[in-house]
Amino acid sequence: MEKSRTEHSVRNTTAAMVSKIVAILMGFATRVVFTHCLSESYVGVNGLFSDVLNVLALSELGVGTAITYALYKPIAEGDHERQKSLMKMYCRFYRIVAGIVLTGGLAVIPFMDVLIRHQPEVDHLILIYLMYLANSVLSYLLIYKKTLIDAHQLSYIGEIYQMIFLLIQDTLQIILLLVTHNFILFLVIYILCTLGNNISISRKADRLYPYLKEKDVKPLDPAERKGIFKNIRAMLMHKIGDVVVNNTDNLMLSSIVGIISVGCYSNYYLVIGSIHQLVSQVFRGITASVGNLGVTEDSGRVRRIFESSFFVGQWMYGFAVICLYELLNPFVEISFGVQYVFPMEVVLVLCLNFFVTGMRQAALVFRDSLGLFWFDRYKSLAGALLNLGISIVLARQFGTVGVFGGTLISTLLTSFWVEPWILYRHSLKTGAASYFLRYGFYTAVVAGAGFVTDLLCLRAEGGVWRILGIRLLICIIVPNLIFLLCYFRTKEFRFLWKKFMDLTEKWKGRDDGK
Repeated sequence: MEKSRTEHSVRNTTAAMVSKIVAILMGFATRVVFTHCLSESYVGVNGLFSDVLNVLALSELGVGTAITYALYKPIAEGDHERQKSLMKMYCRFYRIVAGIVLTGGLAVIPFMDVLIRHQPEVDHLILIYLMYLANSVLSYLLIYKKTLIDAHQLSYIGEIYQMIFLLIQDTLQIILLLVTHNFILFLVIYILCTLGNNISISRKADRLYPYLKEKDVKPLDPAERKGIFKNIRAMLMHKIGDVVVNNTDNLMLSSIVGIISVGCYSNYYLVIGSIHQLVSQVFRGITASVGNLGVTEDSGRVRRIFESSFFVGQWMYGFAVICLYELLNPFVEISFGVQYVFPMEVVLVLCLNFFVTGMRQAALVFRDSLGLFWFDRYKSLAGALLNLGISIVLARQFGTVGVFGGTLISTLLTSFWVEPWILYRHSLKTGAASYFLRYGFYTAVVAGAGFVTDLLCLRAEGGVWRILGIRLLICIIVPNLIFLLCYFRTKEFRFLWKKFMDLTEKWKGRDDGK
């Protein structure tokens, strides 16, 4: 029986959530062992090199997003020939990208002294960097076939493979760190598991779609090629902007504040980034279904699904940001040590960045799935320039908090309003005023819930473990209760509740029919 978009979304989202929970737990365990077995300098180098290679990854040009969007229509129509043509183009692009990343990565080596303000006490620094570079290059080989699986609304398959290899990787890395304290062996496991994951997914795609191995691949129609390259040019601008905004904080911290601050931020980023990735799996799970929705349904239907997705996102990110603000510092103190704890003003700005970024996710998924990359292409470049300028000025004046404050301000001046405006104008065919009214209402509710939660959490007394436990209990109950009281009469809540009940009845019917 053919599954509905809702069923595909639920299955993909569930697999993604389980995979991400495993990744968070294992990643946290690995990080704790890492910080206790190696020095703060290694922690800082790990964060810095990861960001350097994320900057180099902009050479991917957004090809994956553009090709995925181009696949939705031929998949809906069952057109294997166009799928083959698109995937052959994708393969060629990724081989070129791997070469560009390798060349660019090698070109960074002479400037290592500029990137690292104070040379850390780390042996074999260049070798370590080359191993990070090798892992980045290998990540582009073979993995492109995963895009076809995802576009068929089967992203849960890739999540399962990723979870398996992540379990293997983290388990072996923890054992090696505890036994040898050797960072080089730690990276060897990292590289081997990346390669193993890519090969496994590639073979699975070949089994699912045997036409990928056919040699008679027709060239794409010139008009379609032109459209894809247009989207790639737009996605390049988005890529540059996103990389500058999201992956230069460690570079600025290293060059302006010092490498030790990078180590502190890396621990916070591990927690905040893990929570963001976990919550964003909900949107990742519906991406292909939204693409299918865009080519088969009218704008009214798309708008209703978007508004429901935005509602779900604000609830999840609202709850998450309250938890992060209350729990981050005691959690970091217990896990990594008091020397890694940031002042509360830094935590506040980090949490605000998390919330603003999270509230964008619904608009971003719909923009990418509906192919609207071209219309807001300059927004990312403007945001990148503003972020660099504001962050540098504020960092010199206020230090660490200034770096993150610049990111927040640049996002509010650009992405915050441009992305929904483009979506409403070019796809939903109506004004975006209703979106911003909802945004204001949702933000007020989250702020109110956060204020009440904070008042209660401040009453928690005792040791750090006791404080963490009491605050966790308060954070789980209070915000969600306030959200439920505020939202249970809204049309978005009623729509989603009806969807949930319909899906439950459908599953019950299948079980009864067995």
